Amino acid sequence: MKANPILIFMLTTSIVCIEVWAEDGTYYPDQAFIQDFPEKIPLAGNIANTVLYKVRADRNGRILVLSNQGLLRIYHQTLVKDHQYRPLADMAIRDMDAYCNQFVYLTDQAVFSNAWAGTFDVAHELPRANQFRMGNHFKFLVMDDTADTVYYNSKKIRKFSGKSPAKQIAFDSTHNRFFLLYEDQLMSFTPEQGLREVYAGKNLNCLALSDDNSKIILGTKAGYLILDTDTFRPILPLRTKLPWPDIRCINQIGTKIWCGTPQGAFAIHRNGQIDYYTYQPWLQNDNVIDIAAGPEHRVLILSSEGLSIIHFEKTTLAQKAKHFDRLTRQRHIRYGFNSAFTMSKPGDISTGTLIDQDNDGLWTAMYLAGELFRYAVTKSEEALQNCYESFEAMERLESINPLEGFPARSFDRNGYQVADKSRWQTAPDSQWAWKATTSSDEIVGHFFVYSIFAEIIPDRSWRERCIALMDGIMNHIVKHNWYLVDYDGKPTQWGRWHPEYVNQFPIQVGDRRLNSVEIIAFLQTAYHFTGKEIYKQKAYQLFQEHGYLDNIMIPITKIGRVPGIDLTTEWNHSDDELAFLSYWNLYKYAFTDELRQKYRQTIQKHWEIERPEKNPLWNFIYAMTGAREFDLQESIWFLQEFPLDTTSWTVKNSQRRDLEFLPPNFRDQYTRQVLPPDERPMSKFNQNAFRLDGGNGGYREYSGDIYLLPYWLGRYLKIIR
Repeated sequence: MKANPILIFMLTTSIVCIEVWAEDGTYYPDQAFIQDFPEKIPLAGNIANTVLYKVRADRNGRILVLSNQGLLRIYHQTLVKDHQYRPLADMAIRDMDAYCNQFVYLTDQAVFSNAWAGTFDVAHELPRANQFRMGNHFKFLVMDDTADTVYYNSKKIRKFSGKSPAKQIAFDSTHNRFFLLYEDQLMSFTPEQGLREVYAGKNLNCLALSDDNSKIILGTKAGYLILDTDTFRPILPLRTKLPWPDIRCINQIGTKIWCGTPQGAFAIHRNGQIDYYTYQPWLQNDNVIDIAAGPEHRVLILSSEGLSIIHFEKTTLAQKAKHFDRLTRQRHIRYGFNSAFTMSKPGDISTGTLIDQDNDGLWTAMYLAGELFRYAVTKSEEALQNCYESFEAMERLESINPLEGFPARSFDRNGYQVADKSRWQTAPDSQWAWKATTSSDEIVGHFFVYSIFAEIIPDRSWRERCIALMDGIMNHIVKHNWYLVDYDGKPTQWGRWHPEYVNQFPIQVGDRRLNSVEIIAFLQTAYHFTGKEIYKQKAYQLFQEHGYLDNIMIPITKIGRVPGIDLTTEWNHSDDELAFLSYWNLYKYAFTDELRQKYRQTIQKHWEIERPEKNPLWNFIYAMTGAREFDLQESIWFLQEFPLDTTSWTVKNSQRRDLEFLPPNFRDQYTRQVLPPDERPMSKFNQNAFRLDGGNGGYREYSGDIYLLPYWLGRYLKIIR
C-alpha cells in the first residue's frame, strides 16, 4: 500500500434500529499495522546516458547510487551527481558496498573508505577490478573481469576458473568464507581451503545469504531455491510460481526475501505471501537492477531509470482515514461536490484541475454518507460542516434546472463544462449550466444519502429540506408514470422503472431485479420520512399487479447471458454498486417485518456471490441487516491494503506467473483470489475488482471516498472500534 510521504503523509420519525455486534465479539479493534508506500526518485534530467548499477545506504541515512557517471545522491527528490567528498569525483569507482554500515569503495587501484578516519585504504593489483566484497576484520576479496583473477587482501590468486567473470560475490561471516557465483556453479573460498565448487546448477543469476547465514538463496532465470550452508543441499526446491521467475537480484531484508526482475520486484513473506511492486505505482520502471536495505527499515529498489524507496510505517485505520479526508478536502471538492481531479502531467498534482462527471451526484452521495457516519460517531464539527456543504451541492442539482423533482447530473459555470457537452443545458441563471440525462445511478445515490442525512443531522430545518428533496424526486417519478423525464419531455435512457420496461426482460437480465429493488427502496424511504400513503400504495400496486416483489426475490445466481440482449454481455459491477446502496433503503425501511426478512434473504444471496471480491462496503451493508458472518477480516484486509496514493497509474498483472487464472466466465473473475487493492488498477466500487490490467498512466487521482465510506460505516455500525 502506497503513497508518497512527500505528497504529504431529524424530523420526529421512528428510526430503524441497527443491530450491534458487541455481544458476540464480532468487531475489529483498530490497532497499528504496517503500511507500505513508495517514494520515487528519478534521475535528474541533466544526467545523460546514465547506467545505474547498485544502491546502498550507510549508518547516517545517506543513500548512494553507483552509476557509469560516478556516485549519485538524492537532492530535491532526484538523483544527482554526488560531490560531498570531492576526491571521489576524480576516482573511477568500480563498485561499492556498506560494511559495518559505512560506505566502502572499489577503484582500479584500491579498496577504501572515508569512515574510520580514512585509515582503511588498501591497494590491490587488479587494474581491471570490477567487484569486491568485504569479509571479517576488514579482509576483502576483489575480482576483475578477466575471469581468472581474485585478489584476497594482499594475495593474488590466478587461474581458478577460466570460464567467465563471476556474477556476484557474497560473504558468510559465520563460517568466514566467500561465495563466488557463476552461471552454472557456486564456489566457496577460504584462505585455508582455497577455491572449491560447492553446488552445480544452471541459469544461476544472483545469490544472497539469510540473516543468520544458515541458508544460501539462489536466484535463477526460472525462479529461486534455498541451500543449506552446511551441506549445500536444497532446503527449498526451485520455486517457480512467482510474479516473474527471471530473478536478476535477490536479498533477504528483515523476514522477507526480495527479488528484482525485468518485470518489477516482489517480496516473499515467510508464509509464502507475495507483495508485488511494479512500475508507476511503485517503481521508476520495471527493470530492477538492485535491492538493498535502506535507513529506518525502508527498502531501496533501483531500476534502470531511478530509485524507489519503499517505506514501512505503523499506522491505524483511523490515521489512514485522516489521510484520505485531507486528500479529498484539498483536491476533490468542487462547489461541494466530490469531483474528479485530472492532471496534465502524470502524477503531478500541481497540474491538476477539477472537472465534472456524469455521476457527480452519486460520488458526492457516497462521500457525504461517509461524512455523515463520521459525524454520528465523532460529533466532529468539521464533519458536520462538510455534510452541510455537500448536501447543498446536491440540493442545488434539483433547483438549478426548471424541472420539478428532477436532479441534474452536475452543474458548472457556463462555458467551463468538460465531459460530454451535448448533455448540458443553460440554467435559468444563464451564468450556469446543468447536465441533463440523469440516470438511475444518481437517484440511487440521492435516496441512499438523504435517508442517512435525515436520520443523523441534528438540525430540524436541514432535515426538513432533505425530506422535501426525497418527496420531490419521488413525486416526479410517480407523476411521470415511473419514469425520470428530462427537459425534452422524454424519459432519460436509464431512469426507467415502469412495469413495461422492467418486466420486458427475462429473469436472467439484471435490470429486471435491480430496477425493482430500486423503485421499491425509493417508495419505502419516501413513505418512511414523509408519511404519504400514496408511496406505500404505489409500492403495493407494483407488488400485487406487476410482480415487483417476485422480481426482487429473483436469485442472483440466475443472472446471466441472454442471446440478443446487450445488457447481458457481461456481469455489470456498476449494478452491484446500485443494488447494495439500494439494499440500505430496501431493508431499513421495509413496510413490514415479513418483507424485511424476505429482503434479508435476497441481499444475503447477492452478498454470497460478491464475497470473493472482499469488498468492505458490500460486507458492511450486508452486516447492517444483522448478519453475524459478513467477512470482517476480509474487509479489514481491504482497508489495510488500500493504497495511500490513489493516482490512476497504469497497472499490469496479466503476465504474472504466480496467479491462478480461471477459465473465461460471465463475471470476468480472472483469478482464483482477488489481488490486494494496492496491486490492481485504481477504481471505484463500480468496476471489476478482479481486473488485472488498467489505469490511465497517472492522469487522474481518485478521491478518498473509496476508503472513507466503508471505514466510517464500519465505525457507525460499531464493527470497527
